[in-house]
Amino acid sequence: MSEPTTIVVIGAGIIGLTTSLRLLSTLNRDKFRILVVSREWPTSIPGAPIKHSVNYASMWAGAHVRPIPASTPQLAREARWLKYTAQVFEEQLRNTPSIGVTRCKGIELLEAPPAEYEQQTAESFYSESGLKSYRKFDSMELSGDVQLGYEYDTYCINAPVYCANLLRSFIVQGGQCIQRDLTSEREASSIAQNVGLVINASGMGFGDEKCYPIRGQTVLTDFSGATKTVTKQSKDGSWSFIIPRFFDGGTVIGGTKEPRNYAIEPLLSTRESLLSEGSKIAGIATDLSGSSGNPKVIADIVGRRPMREGGMRVEIEQCNNTARDAQNIGTPIVHAYGAGGRGFELSWGIAAEVADLVETVLVVKDSFIPSKL
Repeated sequence: MSEPTTIVVIGAGIIGLTTSLRLLSTLNRDKFRILVVSREWPTSIPGAPIKHSVNYASMWAGAHVRPIPASTPQLAREARWLKYTAQVFEEQLRNTPSIGVTRCKGIELLEAPPAEYEQQTAESFYSESGLKSYRKFDSMELSGDVQLGYEYDTYCINAPVYCANLLRSFIVQGGQCIQRDLTSEREASSIAQNVGLVINASGMGFGDEKCYPIRGQTVLTDFSGATKTVTKQSKDGSWSFIIPRFFDGGTVIGGTKEPRNYAIEPLLSTRESLLSEGSKIAGIATDLSGSSGNPKVIADIVGRRPMREGGMRVEIEQCNNTARDAQNIGTPIVHAYGAGGRGFELSWGIAAEVADLVETVLVVKDSFIPSKL
């Protein structure tokens, strides 16, 4: 039997992990092996550090499914990814309830709602997201400067628990891992024998000029009463949100969105502001009556979301085949990076699209199970 072709996936964030698992479920394992190479991991593998940098965005995510109206072609593409991902979350709830996903209510409050939010209906919301029970609040349910409010059924993900379970499942099913700090996606083609394809799920894309970080600061608290995720968009452009991390993971109160801010350390003044604004919506996030109390701070969190102008890059880069045998620089690459703060809620839809692109590159359809969005 000939040696299996190696497919290298760069990155063990949410996009890299879901893509790797998707490929394990669609590829013929006698012909292909999946190798994930990453600088950081959700749990320790031999030789991997156990602490996470601000650049490992998946570990710091609040991680809830929050649909955005599909008002542009890019947002329509993301809506298809989200809808597919929500279906997978529901399947995981049924089949693996301990994986780290919880179904709950999502609540949106907007002080200056754009037209596309005001025009949403239960029918359009369900058509775009697949999420049920959309209901607009009447005027008596709104307070302060909030002009639009609505609720729907959604999902919250305990990011560290979920990613650790994905990695564990990948390894149990025969996936392989290497801890390495790559400086280019080109390096991946020579990291193992017989590499036939590289998937670049590196987050920031190795110097892609369209990529930039969005700094987020949040506060992880012991507020245990939250049973819903609540997001408030203020008219000054600031955000407040409450995201429960079920499975005894505390509750995330946030948060900031600071494009191209590279600061690593959390600011105490920001923490105080987040807690103050969070207290205004904390009561909505709980089913309990009365005051939500003063939650204890467990940790201040800073993470860098990997954003890309124009949206995620999900496409094939077919390199020069004539150079492949000489220097391995012609190995084809499927790019999948730049999800910003939407990695979890788009993850499985992106993974399915990447798997289809892999099928196109390898041109071995008999080795695949068809997988379409």
